[in-house]
Amino acid sequence: MTMHRRREPLRLLWLQSGGCGGCTLSLIGAEGPDLIATFEAAGIEVLWHPSLSEASGREVIEILQRIVDGEETLDILCLEGAVMRGPNGTGRFHMMSGTDRPVMDWVAELAAKAGHVVAVGSCAAFGGITAAGANEVEACGLAYDGQREGGLLGPDFRSRSGMPVINIAGCPIHPGWLTETLHSIAAGRFGATEIDEWERPLSYTMHLVHHGCARNEFYEFKASAEELCDMGCMMENLGCKGTQARADCNTRAWNGGGSCLDGGYPCINCTAPGFEEPGHSFTRTPKVSGIPVGLPTDMPKAWFVALASLSKAATPPRLKENAVADHLTRSPVDRQKKR
Repeated sequence: MTMHRRREPLRLLWLQSGGCGGCTLSLIGAEGPDLIATFEAAGIEVLWHPSLSEASGREVIEILQRIVDGEETLDILCLEGAVMRGPNGTGRFHMMSGTDRPVMDWVAELAAKAGHVVAVGSCAAFGGITAAGANEVEACGLAYDGQREGGLLGPDFRSRSGMPVINIAGCPIHPGWLTETLHSIAAGRFGATEIDEWERPLSYTMHLVHHGCARNEFYEFKASAEELCDMGCMMENLGCKGTQARADCNTRAWNGGGSCLDGGYPCINCTAPGFEEPGHSFTRTPKVSGIPVGLPTDMPKAWFVALASLSKAATPPRLKENAVADHLTRSPVDRQKKR
């Protein structure tokens, strides 16, 4: 009789730094399966999470110290929120209570021990909202400072597995983006071929937010919304970047169904570095000579102008009317049905 040894659980530690906790809030809403069932199925043991764990204070510090001292194995380190380096690079804007040490120092030491390091959300990946404006707190991501390589750990950082920081970018993340990645790591199937040029998992950045958008027919005919309450495509006037944004928001339902676009708000490309400072209102499309500055991904400007002109000329009256209404007012007509 062959005996199979049970695989040792993967030990996961989750820390939070400069952010709102929105990624944890989104993650807790994971469905089919729920978060706890997901961890159990992947064989992941949560050493500590600020919202899920009972341990606090000295107990948590002891866990961190055991990892740093090599007494406890750390397979996956997750950081949510930007690294707070201020003031003047000291990190003392964000101290680990009870240790008199900046959180950024703990993160750096723990990352050096981890099998995989995961940046959860655009703040942890690139700095995100926390780094917007004058960035007085000197916020950055783990391996990026905005679009620049560097961050806390530097561009050459590799975890114990040989992987760079895995950036689950989003503001907030879809719970499936993280749980799917954790399952792949647990199965030993997550490698360098599974990430894109920003080290984001291809499982969701292989797609554009545009894919599966309920407003795609309006986009095809350039039947554009003029106000946020309108039903038409929001690319031309209202700042939607769904044709540029790398994510599967409209094909992987949020909370059982829906996306920002389904809720009537334009895509702001929150999985990309620098999304927080577009240089204009999130709900306005900047234009040059009437042409949107942010063209669809991979599309030459001349082709866009030509196709847009043809599309507008061929727009059915139904779409023109529905595009600037707050609900569908005219239905499609089957021409084969004679009245």
